[in-house]
Amino acid sequence: MGGPEPSTGPTGDASPSPADLILFADEEGNSVRVTVLGAYPGQPHMRSAEISVETPFVRGRLDLALWLSRLRQWGHVLDRLEAGEDAAWMNAERGPTLSVRLRGERDCPEVVVEDVTTSMVTVRVPVDLPDDWLAHHRERLASLLASWSEHLA
Repeated sequence: MGGPEPSTGPTGDASPSPADLILFADEEGNSVRVTVLGAYPGQPHMRSAEISVETPFVRGRLDLALWLSRLRQWGHVLDRLEAGEDAAWMNAERGPTLSVRLRGERDCPEVVVEDVTTSMVTVRVPVDLPDDWLAHHRERLASLLASWSEHLA
């Protein structure tokens, strides 16, 4: 899996092409993803991103700003999930919270996206994850961290 290719962002800065940081998806058509879209306008140390949820029943998306510390926090969430613990990302910050419950109500993991700040909506998505989902998420994170470091160098 290769890293994001550099491109020129709207500010003229080299920024990564859209790349998924998070992708929870199954064969039933349920998915939750966080896609890093590129440079955040006027903020070279930040990235513009979006959370998108798709199921056969509901679809939605939410704009998101990312910075390096949020990516590192995602790495800590992956550590907790690997240890068999449920975990939340961006919890107690302004904006959405993404939680992963390893044993959801439908006998499979579930991803919960809560947007208490803007829409006041919570979506719970059961996702039957493949065995190697954690390794793929670590690869995505490492790739984005490397491209971010190159951009800031």
